[in-house]
Amino acid sequence: MTINLTSHRPGLAVLLKLSAIFLFTVMSAIIKATSDDVPPGEAVFFRSFFAIPVILVWLTLRGQLRNGLLTRNPMGHVWRGLLGTTGMGLTFAGLGLLPLPEVTAIGYATPIFTLILAALMLGERIRLIRISAVVLGLIGVLIMLWPRLGGGTVQDGATLGAMLVLGATLTRALVQIHIRQLVQTENTAAIVFYFSVTASLISLLTLPFGWEMPSAETAALLVLAGLIGGVAQILVTSSYRFGPASMLAPYDYASMIFAILIGYVWFSELPTAVMLTGAALVIAGNILVIWREHQLGLERAKARSVTDPKS
Repeated sequence: MTINLTSHRPGLAVLLKLSAIFLFTVMSAIIKATSDDVPPGEAVFFRSFFAIPVILVWLTLRGQLRNGLLTRNPMGHVWRGLLGTTGMGLTFAGLGLLPLPEVTAIGYATPIFTLILAALMLGERIRLIRISAVVLGLIGVLIMLWPRLGGGTVQDGATLGAMLVLGATLTRALVQIHIRQLVQTENTAAIVFYFSVTASLISLLTLPFGWEMPSAETAALLVLAGLIGGVAQILVTSSYRFGPASMLAPYDYASMIFAILIGYVWFSELPTAVMLTGAALVIAGNILVIWREHQLGLERAKARSVTDPKS
């Protein structure tokens, strides 16, 4: 999503981004902890519905409650909701079957799949550096998935979990492609708000398929996950007001550190060497893309300075 800088304050931008990443990881851990008690669709409802009050308060404080929610493309929000809710549901299902660090690592493939889909669906040109990044990232994904695919069957929980999270990663890549179109007419506030609304409504469609009455403790955790998710979304959105996306993108990978620490403390999980190797290759591919986007940005800025006499 495109957000104009209000001021360049890199320290604050990084702090906000890291705080958001930490909260998103905590939210994922809470969903994982409750996965034995409620199905993924029910978890999606709590995560989405209880983020709405947080977002509304934020918009009110910013004075964007009225104008910020105006939309020119309501069906665009519906499609964003369908895609995003599907990805969230698949991720939540995978969290119940795989270690938290592994779910986090597979999710790093989203930018790689976004590049591929952008080339196929939007006709974007992928040159040598980006092709190298895609190849490197796909090799990393294959390494991470190989232990799950080599010896298991679809009936095996870990194998199914890997397939669910991979499906979620592909779906999130589609979301990124869709958002590129949506931001042409829609405010960031509207995209954030209407996703929570549509996800809440869409998740209710899973009600006939086995929702459980949660215990007081489980319900409290699920409500907390929604509130934390709302705060995290606000923090990550706010971070881009104080620092450019190219500067903040590498900090996304701090989520692996948080996932390893939380996974070990909460679930006694430790990442395998194979998973870390694959994750390192995917991260390397993503960083190569980030570096290339930064270089292209510098080239565009230089071209504008030459062609624009006011610069």
